[in-house]
Amino acid sequence: MKPLLSIVVIFAMLLAIPACSEKRTPPPAPEKENVTYPSWVDQAVIYEVNIRQYTPEGTFAAFQAHLPRLKELGVDVLWLMPIHPIGEVNRKGSLGSYYAVKDYKRINPEFGTQEDFRALVEAIHAQGMHVIIDWVANHTSWDNTLMHNPDYYSTDDRGNVISPVADWSDVADLNFDNYEMRQYMMDVMSFWVSEYDIDGFRCDVADMVPHDFWNKLHYQLNEIKPVFMLAEADNPKLLDVGFHMDYNWEFHHLMNDVAKRMKTPMEISQHFVNQSEIYPNRAIRMNFTSNHDENSWNGTAKARLGEALPVMTALTVAAPGMPLVYSGQEAGLDKALRFFDKDTIVWKEDPMAALYQELFAIKKANKALWNGQEGGAYVELSVSDVDRVLAFAREVEGNLVVALFNLSSEDVTFNLMANGYEGKYTDLQTKAVVKLQEVNSLTLPAWGYQLLGMNY
Repeated sequence: MKPLLSIVVIFAMLLAIPACSEKRTPPPAPEKENVTYPSWVDQAVIYEVNIRQYTPEGTFAAFQAHLPRLKELGVDVLWLMPIHPIGEVNRKGSLGSYYAVKDYKRINPEFGTQEDFRALVEAIHAQGMHVIIDWVANHTSWDNTLMHNPDYYSTDDRGNVISPVADWSDVADLNFDNYEMRQYMMDVMSFWVSEYDIDGFRCDVADMVPHDFWNKLHYQLNEIKPVFMLAEADNPKLLDVGFHMDYNWEFHHLMNDVAKRMKTPMEISQHFVNQSEIYPNRAIRMNFTSNHDENSWNGTAKARLGEALPVMTALTVAAPGMPLVYSGQEAGLDKALRFFDKDTIVWKEDPMAALYQELFAIKKANKALWNGQEGGAYVELSVSDVDRVLAFAREVEGNLVVALFNLSSEDVTFNLMANGYEGKYTDLQTKAVVKLQEVNSLTLPAWGYQLLGMNY
């Protein structure tokens, strides 16, 4: 009887094995749907907040005093870089990377308390603005609270937890083959929406996380409230699984290259033509001259773009997409902020603040310049000098903008073929009346631009 009993027990154990491993296999993703867009993103401008470097105190409370100024600037969405405690094991620098998260449910004590963060969110909403927080789903610090469960992490052949990328030695890679870990991640993201009333997330290295995770998360978060999701990626597939906006990296690099005369305006135009064929109409691309990575690792926008900075800034507003301002750009940020250590922004008056305010007001006033499918599509206009001049039109629901850019360091006289966009326009900056005929001889100063608007 005992041998028979042993066989029965072994057989029962074998039957149980699939049931145990099944928890590690994520369920099928829901059928993808047209992602719902919160209405407040239609004409929005986004601003990235580096709490650590924003003020000498580096706290939520100190940053909160800047909210009225940012509202006046024309900002609608505040993206806070990671607000969670930072790991100490394998830490880089004196303060560590914001993206080495130690505890997903707590606040970095350097920034303040949970009550301070709640007060900041309420103050942002009181200004009529919205707030998203940076979320690191792909990896954690080496001393994260999840480390008690090694099955939550990716391992090598010897069972050792590994980093996602060789030089990211301060973080450990999460294992998205583990369904329990996935569910934890979705639940803790839901926690920040339900408990603190945040309005969405900027998701770090979103393309390194399985897309079906984001798809299921989309459904779970929207059961609480409509949220806005920004992917740190440039992959149109992410705009089908729950994200509303991604990074327009190619455009960013093209602007840098055109400023150095390594590329031509024609290549920028071709980029937007190609983009309209690859991305769904509803998709929003984030346009930027800088962000925390570019500033810290590749230098300031001023250093990279030089005298072209104002015209490229105008281009990020006039072209399809949502413009981004990084902390301090409105004050002429002229240093690459240290990433792992304290390095406070120097706040001063600078012409960039007035430029941003003017451009954002123009964007909001003319629906042709709104975001995604609410704004006008990019239509290339023919010019006689494609090596120096970029011209395009955007039109929607009786709103029309013709945008002209001299992307060179010389004054340029050129011919513009209106291609059906003839008519009487208003210069959206000077308010002068400008008439466009079928063929027009126009002059723009070095690194100059003109935005012509029409409502009909």
